[in-house]
Amino acid sequence: MSKVYVTDLVLRDGHQSLIATRMQTADMLPICGKLDQVGFWSLEAWGGATFDACVRFLREDPWERLRKLRKALPNTRIQMLLRGQNLLGYRNYSDDVVRAFVQKSADNGVDVFRVFDAMNDLRNLRVSIEAVKAAGKHAEGTVSYTTSPVHDIPHFVELARGLAEMGCDTIAIKDMAGLLTPFTAYELVCAIREATNLPIHTHSHATSGLAHMTHLKAVEAGATIIDTCVGAFAEGASHPTTQSLVAALAGTVYDTGLSLPLIEEISAYFKEVRKKYWQFESEFTGTDTRVLINQVPGGMISNLANQLKEQGAIDRMDAVLEEIPRVREDLGYPPLVTPTSQIVGTQAALNVLTGARYKSITNEVKLYLQGRYGRAPGHVNEEVRKLAVGDLDITTCRPADLLPDELDKLRGEIDSLAKSDEDVLTYAMFPDLAKTWLQERAAGSLKPEPLLPQGPAQQEAAPRYAADEFKITLHGETYHIKLSGSGRSDAAQRPYFVSVDGVSEEVLVEPLNEVAVSAGGDSAPRKAAAAPSAPGQKPRPSHPGHVTAAMPGTIVDVLVSVGQRVKAGDGVLVIEAMKMENEVQAPIAGIVISIFAKKGDAVTPDMALVEIQPE
Repeated sequence: MSKVYVTDLVLRDGHQSLIATRMQTADMLPICGKLDQVGFWSLEAWGGATFDACVRFLREDPWERLRKLRKALPNTRIQMLLRGQNLLGYRNYSDDVVRAFVQKSADNGVDVFRVFDAMNDLRNLRVSIEAVKAAGKHAEGTVSYTTSPVHDIPHFVELARGLAEMGCDTIAIKDMAGLLTPFTAYELVCAIREATNLPIHTHSHATSGLAHMTHLKAVEAGATIIDTCVGAFAEGASHPTTQSLVAALAGTVYDTGLSLPLIEEISAYFKEVRKKYWQFESEFTGTDTRVLINQVPGGMISNLANQLKEQGAIDRMDAVLEEIPRVREDLGYPPLVTPTSQIVGTQAALNVLTGARYKSITNEVKLYLQGRYGRAPGHVNEEVRKLAVGDLDITTCRPADLLPDELDKLRGEIDSLAKSDEDVLTYAMFPDLAKTWLQERAAGSLKPEPLLPQGPAQQEAAPRYAADEFKITLHGETYHIKLSGSGRSDAAQRPYFVSVDGVSEEVLVEPLNEVAVSAGGDSAPRKAAAAPSAPGQKPRPSHPGHVTAAMPGTIVDVLVSVGQRVKAGDGVLVIEAMKMENEVQAPIAGIVISIFAKKGDAVTPDMALVEIQPE
């Protein structure tokens, strides 16, 4: 039995799982020299949510990050996570975009491509695996592990056999939620080894508390590479600690040969780095056995929590986690990994926040139910499908077969701003987001989202913020108040969404003056800003013809114009919330007489966005 090799995830999945993918490149580069000395089989440093986070939040060029890491890690393989035909976005891309993206990733520094499909639909993996092999790089075909009535060991072995036939160099068992139990791992690794005779690489999040044991049993069964994360970004929703696994295998036939003191030095560096990002810390840093039921993957849990915070609804987290398995069953038991984890998770959040299941259905769920993401593993709830897509045709072929080549079209759309093929591919992933990013880059105005001050002394000098949860006593009665969101800040009467002793309420506050509080506690009244004139305001909904959003979000498209006739259920607006698009539909039939929203507007449920007059 040969030694076990280690892939460390601190530069990608570690911070994705614990601080919502917010680590900046500048905090990675100083320690790369030490990381390069360790002798890891690879360092996962790109792909997954890092590309999106670079552009959306950090305002960095993800390609430049890759080039800098490649230069800083001359002796270590750089590994990326690639979503097959979805690449790093949330839809299927045409084959020419897939091939171009893989080639440019290889050119800029990726050595190992871990390629997976959220549906485990092998048809969605073929082109990207072919592209990796054509680029002369290592193709790691991936089985996305999950549990359900339709997933068993023979099913996963058949997938692994198909990946081997495509020419993959290794097989990864991707246990993205920590569901794989030790003895099942032993059985699964043995079965895949026998079927493929390829090296097996195991990946398991620590959320459920099983991952350390799972890796050990997988190694005993013949797995030769394991995924871990240096201690400062390990455990909880992340991965087993690198130091712990290195120590556990030391002195055995599986000895990794890695230096514990060197890894501890690296971990100490990241311990200090992590303090900078305290505002993004996941609450899910310990063992959470609920994952064995809700199956929310480690890479999603911190982002889901952060997104619910942005919605002012973090108090609904438990309800969302309970709803996720129900939505997953309705959709035919897809493995919960990007993008299906976001598709299922966002729909579950909508079901909870709107107070009615499938009252509002995201565009991504509609596409999923049309077969546009691939073949569902199990039977889909036909009532939900009918509600979402009606009598539309269901795609049965490989979804990308329906997509014409689009690279030249994309290049033409962004040619005035793109300086390279990499810029065009960034635009391909996230068109609206990337266009804004490229415009700001051209103007020299790119700025990362701010980091709040760390440490008591720095926080003392920072602006004071009002409490969002408190108790009040009135006439001898004590009430527990929690602020969960606010409406228009420019309104004369500002709506606040609050929980009073656990009951959701909406209150209207009319500010007569506002107080600016300095760090030293001094205050001075200042005149409230004048409310804008009526034409500039979005009115509050007052009748059935007013169209509203189900949850806070951003307008990404307006589908109607004034004077247009619409039927009840016709699409009126498209809103992005929690990274998913949601089509807002007309509540009644009639004529559009007013549109109060435009593309790019941030909106909340208390705003009337379109007015329809019944005929």
